[in-house]
Amino acid sequence: MKALLRQPWIWSFVAAAAVFLITIAYTRGQGASEILSSALAFATFTIIVGLGQMMVITSGPGNVDLSIPATITLSGVVAMKVMDTDGAMLIPGILAALAAAAAVGIFNYGLIRLLRIPPIIATLAASFIVLSTAISYGRGIRIKPPPVLDDFATTRIVGIPLAALLVLALSIVLAVVLKRSVYGRSLLATGQNDRAAWLASLSVDRTRLATYVLSALLAGICGILLSGFSGGAALNMGEEFLLASIAVVVIGGTSVAGGRASLPGIWGAALFMYLLVTMLNTFGASAGVRLIMTGLIIIAVIVITGGEKQAR
Repeated sequence: MKALLRQPWIWSFVAAAAVFLITIAYTRGQGASEILSSALAFATFTIIVGLGQMMVITSGPGNVDLSIPATITLSGVVAMKVMDTDGAMLIPGILAALAAAAAVGIFNYGLIRLLRIPPIIATLAASFIVLSTAISYGRGIRIKPPPVLDDFATTRIVGIPLAALLVLALSIVLAVVLKRSVYGRSLLATGQNDRAAWLASLSVDRTRLATYVLSALLAGICGILLSGFSGGAALNMGEEFLLASIAVVVIGGTSVAGGRASLPGIWGAALFMYLLVTMLNTFGASAGVRLIMTGLIIIAVIVITGGEKQAR
């Protein structure tokens, strides 16, 4: 138990459980199973982009991907345009969307590495270009997803969304990659001290390039699934994930100083954020209160872990 309590990700699950219990106590147990099922369904999309943001933040101080919302939109628009409601075009649509997302990741790192632009500025600037491309390509037309994608994104097995099971499998793969692969260990080493990693003959540039591409690909997957779930791609479909992708990383226990990832914490934090919104909605709180609460939670977590960088 002591070892479990020392894990940085455990508190996100404790917080999620506490909020859930408060909510069902207020409603006297009504709708408990529906709340959990909905939490898994909606948190799935935040988990996907949170995994990508986690990898970027783990790569070192100052690294963050602000182009995630625009990449979600671009991937969703490309997928829907290529599929054009035709199930036979499902695979080409997915591949086209992922190719567009990978191009965004390469472009992001090109700005950072070649032009020496700070990551937060580079990815923010790239987001405007990417979103403009999505607007130009999509032309404001909302195209419905093919039935097979719609079914996959909305199907539930014993109350558990099928998409959540896919993301669970993806999370396990990423956990293995982080702990057992050369790339994963290089990423952690680079995040802890990029100069020491370079002196140890690790390819810092290739590791960070792969990380930004991976973040973009995960945003692309989110865009495809979200388009199927919501009945098509919309130009504002990625807006809510800018704050959410960073919040779940911080709340989940990943070090903002880099070098330490907390993958299980992404799940706990995503569930916590959705359940928090559900609780505040149950209490009749406004949207402004929900945003304030989220911001205060992020600040509190950063303050609590603020001494980590100096200690290391």
